[in-house]
Amino acid sequence: MIGIIDVGGGLRGIFGAGVTDFLMDRGIMFDYCVGVSAGSANMASYQAGQMFRNYDFYTEYCFRSETMSWHNFAKTGSYVDLEYTYGELSSHDGEYPLDFKKMMDCPAPFVVVATNAETGEPKYFTKDDMKQDDYSVIMASSTVPVINKPYEIGGVKYLDGGLSDPIPYKKAFEDGCDHLVVVLTRPVDEWRKPAKDEAFAKILNLTYPASAERLSNRADTYNNQLAEIMQLQEEGKVLIVAPDDISGLQTLTRNIDQLKGLYRKGLVAAQAIPEFLEKNRH
Repeated sequence: MIGIIDVGGGLRGIFGAGVTDFLMDRGIMFDYCVGVSAGSANMASYQAGQMFRNYDFYTEYCFRSETMSWHNFAKTGSYVDLEYTYGELSSHDGEYPLDFKKMMDCPAPFVVVATNAETGEPKYFTKDDMKQDDYSVIMASSTVPVINKPYEIGGVKYLDGGLSDPIPYKKAFEDGCDHLVVVLTRPVDEWRKPAKDEAFAKILNLTYPASAERLSNRADTYNNQLAEIMQLQEEGKVLIVAPDDISGLQTLTRNIDQLKGLYRKGLVAAQAIPEFLEKNRH
């Protein structure tokens, strides 16, 4: 079984949208899909077979004040209005509905990673946890700490999956994958720096100390997992698909030229995938 992981990264997730649009154009579906944070939204549209859907979200909808703004933060405590993006826009009668039936009909398992805000432990949802017009698990996975308040599902509060398991390759192997494509949104040789995480962790520690500890250690977690998948790539078990450069694009940078450029990089980088699949499909 060959799986694909999209690690997300806020608006840098447009790189992953380029990768999945390439795959849809070629008619390529993986046996297993995992999405973290914005990567979970990419995977949903990929399983639904909706080319360009995520591209439109990154290049059009994210520029609306309803999607993200300090007005939102002042009003609700969340800078990014996940209910607008994954609720109002994505519902069956919304502006750009997710094809829920087609996503559910896709035979490949789809795992969405979130973090339990109270314990700091990863929570692995599946698409069976979704219902038509209820994409709470994607919202939970995409809840950036501090600038967004935790997202609650069934009385449990969740934060971004990247806190607890930023590159969930072990989960994919545990679930039966023998080979993986891992889509990163930073250059493969770019190690995560802890400074920004540590500053946010001090704030988060006031309310969710376990998640704050995860946040303060996120750079180490990501860097260790990155080193591990680089070794697995040497062994031929993993293909890392990553941009060669992100031109300074940060998690919530709304620069249309940079976003379109990163999307094109995704289309180009994805060209390595068919050969990897041909070599490893049994």
